[in-house]
Amino acid sequence: MERGESEANIGFIAAIVAVATIGGLLFGYDSGAVNGTQEGLRTAFQLSEGGLGFTVGSLLIGCFIGAFFAGTLADRLGRRNVMRLAALLFLIGALVQGFAHVQPLFVIARIVGGMAVGAASVLSPAYISEVAPANIRGRMTTVQQIMVITGLTAAFLVNYFLANAAGASTNIFWGGLEAWRWMYLMQALPAAVFLIALFFIPESPRFLVSKGRHEQAGVVLARLFGQTVATAKLEEIRASFSSDHRPRLSDVTAPGTGLRPVVWAGLVLAVFQQLVGINVIFYYGATLWQAAGFSEAQALQTNIISGTVSILACFVTVGLVDKIGRKPLLLIGSAGMTVTLFLMVYAFSTGTLVGTQLTLPGHMGIVAVVAALAYSAFFNISWGPVMWVMLGEMFPNQLRGSALAVCGFAQWFSNYLIAQSFPIMLGSLGLAASYTFYGVCAAISFFLVQRFIHETKGKELEAMEG
Repeated sequence: MERGESEANIGFIAAIVAVATIGGLLFGYDSGAVNGTQEGLRTAFQLSEGGLGFTVGSLLIGCFIGAFFAGTLADRLGRRNVMRLAALLFLIGALVQGFAHVQPLFVIARIVGGMAVGAASVLSPAYISEVAPANIRGRMTTVQQIMVITGLTAAFLVNYFLANAAGASTNIFWGGLEAWRWMYLMQALPAAVFLIALFFIPESPRFLVSKGRHEQAGVVLARLFGQTVATAKLEEIRASFSSDHRPRLSDVTAPGTGLRPVVWAGLVLAVFQQLVGINVIFYYGATLWQAAGFSEAQALQTNIISGTVSILACFVTVGLVDKIGRKPLLLIGSAGMTVTLFLMVYAFSTGTLVGTQLTLPGHMGIVAVVAALAYSAFFNISWGPVMWVMLGEMFPNQLRGSALAVCGFAQWFSNYLIAQSFPIMLGSLGLAASYTFYGVCAAISFFLVQRFIHETKGKELEAMEG
């Protein structure tokens, strides 16, 4: 609808996107906050290595639960209401994690925070796709990934400065609390802002139509696109929903193959985004760089550099995603990640173990760092933001919430498996073999995108087919 796009209230849409993507910021911050707190957790709760791994990883348990139920609840309660619930869970999770003095309570709070992360990860891009014009929808949704990486990088920076200010993460800081506790408590401020701001944005017009609230949907559409376009758009949205029932989880199924083809395509994107190993760098960055021969301080600084490179890469996506399309970016990312992962494998394969410390000869440590930064850049130009863009827009209106439940669960469950398996792989196979697995997955992803992923650039949501 060319005319509708030209008449769109871009200022209003930008304000909506700014609010919705605070969820992305919190998603990133909560995922990254654990970096720098592990010694504090070990000391405060007297944790073994296994206990520490479970305590840290419990966030991801909440993530795949939250992603699944957010998708289905969003079809019942609305996108905005479920995001409000997520904001409240972010706030509660941050406060309880910061103040908890027993490990079971901390784990419960971490799972609660994870549920908020999972919900925000699927709902923020879906909500943005449902209010943005087709010609800028990719750019608007990519802002979510920028905010995710900004949140991760902010967590790295906050942790670094709090630890430095206190002398160590386990030292007492403000209010008689250890510095590591403040690393969690800092999240409460943006969580409160997110919760309040969500009361000032409208509900998704697609959800309102699905509930038969056509008059309210028309009002929202008029604010977004102007009255003339709103009338025609309302009829298009109404026609895209099933006449015999409202959206439900069973809409994702199909005879014979179990799931609709478009849902299988979504699962390919959701699972392979994790199988290429990106979150190994985010969750175990310091461990990875120390294994490559860097000091603790150098490892923390490299984490910050990696986050900065990732943010800059996402801005490249903003400029390209609505011009060259989603599928070309995914293919470029798969090819680039394959090359850079195998370059890391080569660097790691030249190392020797001195005790448990890997030592790389000559300039191989620098080669490993440069390759890892290039890998992060390729990921964040492509699979990082584009997967969320496509999950938010590729499904027909009738099954968007249910498909997001299935694909969001798969994405976060894959994330959990990768995060839990990396320490085992690192100990038993070493860095080179571990990264060979991720490199092979990146190569496979190239051919899967070629075969199963269809371009969605410029298509109206009502034109999506299942």
